[in-house]
Amino acid sequence: MSDAARIRAAAEADVPALVALVAEYVVDFYGSPDPGSDALEVLVRMLLEGAEGTQFVAERDGALVGFATLYFPWSTLSAARTCLMNDLYVVAAERGAGTAAALFEACRAHARAHGHAELGWETAQDNDRARAFYAKMGGVAGPWVVYTART
Repeated sequence: MSDAARIRAAAEADVPALVALVAEYVVDFYGSPDPGSDALEVLVRMLLEGAEGTQFVAERDGALVGFATLYFPWSTLSAARTCLMNDLYVVAAERGAGTAAALFEACRAHARAHGHAELGWETAQDNDRARAFYAKMGGVAGPWVVYTART
């Protein structure tokens, strides 16, 4: 692949393809239960509003080949809004082509332009490829341990 994928903010016209791509990410990549296309569409449309988060897409030849999702939580420690990159996904055929780096840089630029105190993210401890990528992008593993509890 010689040309870089085009990175842009997600738009209304992207909703059907983006919902399908997010489902692929959730089910095929992570092996998580399918939340259903209706629930994913609600999420994608909420992100299009831009108040709680946003999404960037990577497009090649008219098809979506990746996406990144940002959420905007507050940090008590900095008393400022931060930017959480919750997802960064690129289809297998696009990996190694610079698309993930371009999506990451779009996220970093968004955080900077909107005055967020930091850009943060997490990945699985055994995701060596992602960990190497994030280190290359200037990321530093933090001292915090992440916990979750089902509600």
